[in-house]
Amino acid sequence: MANTPQAKKRIRRNDRRAEINGARVSRIRTFVKKAESALEAGDKVAATAALAAMQPEMARGVAKGVLHKNTASRKFSRLTKRLATLA
Repeated sequence: MANTPQAKKRIRRNDRRAEINGARVSRIRTFVKKAESALEAGDKVAATAALAAMQPEMARGVAKGVLHKNTASRKFSRLTKRLATLA
């Protein structure tokens, strides 16, 4: 258990940050799922809109440190490639 005031403060802070970061990751996952479902449905217009909405969310996650830069880049690249195959 934490003894010093600073350690106690860090525990409180870490709990708050974990909640915020969890919500942020959940939001990103929701945008990714919307894009994937639109791609699976074959709806090019909806998929394009979903990808356009997903990219800034992922970039924000990278900036906030909840998502690795390469992970976001890889996901966006793969989904964009799938969008290009839709005819």
